[in-house]
Amino acid sequence: MTDSGPVLVVTNLDDPTTDLVIEELHGRDVPVVRFDSGDFPTTLSFEAMITADGVKGFLHTPTRTADLSRVRSLYYRRPSGFTFPHLDEQSARFAVTQARYGLGGVLASLPGCLYVNHPHRIGDAEFKPSGLAAAVASGFRVPDTLFTSDPDAARAFIKRRQAVIYKPLSTPLYRIDGVSCTVEVLEVEAGEIDDSVAGTAHLFQERIDKVADVRVTVIGDEIFCVRIDSGLLDWRTDYSRLTYSVVQPPPGITEALRAYLARFGLVFGAFDFAVDHVGQWWFLECNSSGQWAWMEPETGLPMVAAMADLLERKATS
Repeated sequence: MTDSGPVLVVTNLDDPTTDLVIEELHGRDVPVVRFDSGDFPTTLSFEAMITADGVKGFLHTPTRTADLSRVRSLYYRRPSGFTFPHLDEQSARFAVTQARYGLGGVLASLPGCLYVNHPHRIGDAEFKPSGLAAAVASGFRVPDTLFTSDPDAARAFIKRRQAVIYKPLSTPLYRIDGVSCTVEVLEVEAGEIDDSVAGTAHLFQERIDKVADVRVTVIGDEIFCVRIDSGLLDWRTDYSRLTYSVVQPPPGITEALRAYLARFGLVFGAFDFAVDHVGQWWFLECNSSGQWAWMEPETGLPMVAAMADLLERKATS
């Protein structure tokens, strides 16, 4: 592709994965405009009109100006979100909604832009019930899963299975003694279920008797499969215990990956699988904004280059 339009990168200030991709794009002389939603309106401004040819206008950062009609791709990577701390609560609430549906709406409507991934499609895919339903429809093996707010239903589900784990339906951060923490994936017994379960929605899932995990990262046409050995229920709790090896997917997995992404309109996905004792892969989840770059130095896989190829819209053989 000969288009010289910029790549927009929408992310938070502290994002090492994005730093690597931008460095690669800079090395290719591909123009990049990076910003965070939280920069608006202090150091970020825009003007846009809807024309017969789609959105036209400009976005301005302290060091760059992007022609919105010529953006070749947009890399959306967990921006911090809009905030208006100088306003009172009611005014800030109004300003956030206007920013989201105004600037956010413009960024979601760029003509001819490749989204990695489109923010609306990311939002759709983040709902775990939708993701698991899509996984089944795409041909993956999926552990038995219960979504419930009924304590009796939770107890009955657990009693009928050898082992069950509890997972958060999303990943809110808690601050404990000033340290940000996530809710761990933990095994749960029927006797631990009490009436507090009725207070909100929960996810209970049959635990796969696994020998390893696999992280599959799909970047456009490229598929990178990395086996992770740790001995941990949740390998994300202790990266120092992880060992990595590059593997090939079993029959049917590649087709299921493509079908899953197509259902949500995604071009990138970070898939997690549990591998059982007979080598079967069990779908756990797909993160449409997942981390991946830390695996490149561990495996030698050219993942940063693949992401840069995708954003550059470079033709691949």
